[in-house]
Amino acid sequence: MDRVETDACGGDQHARLVLGHVVAALDLLRRLPEAPSGESEMATLKRVRQSRRYPLWRVSHVYHPDVAVRLICWFPPKVDTVVVTLFAGDKAKIGDIWYSSVAARADALIDQWTRETSYDNQ
Repeated sequence: MDRVETDACGGDQHARLVLGHVVAALDLLRRLPEAPSGESEMATLKRVRQSRRYPLWRVSHVYHPDVAVRLICWFPPKVDTVVVTLFAGDKAKIGDIWYSSVAARADALIDQWTRETSYDNQ
């Protein structure tokens, strides 16, 4: 995100689009009254079907021809926290193949987060 912010401040229009969508996605997460469940799916917040060990969610935005920003999130049980595990700043160029590796990469990052924060789900 540091590079995106720097580029946006420097006048890069694409970076401004990406940054705007990321800020909106983070705001959506901040405003959630509770962790989502299967019944709380909406166009911008959906369960990642490819997830394995952890229930992952993706935050997206309405279609834009030049940019497709996605945040992959995990909501740890019993805490008022959301862990943003992955960020695709330009999924428009990658397409849906990006999702094929989401679960494995997110699992590793969640494991790292639980170690670093001493989070215990027990």
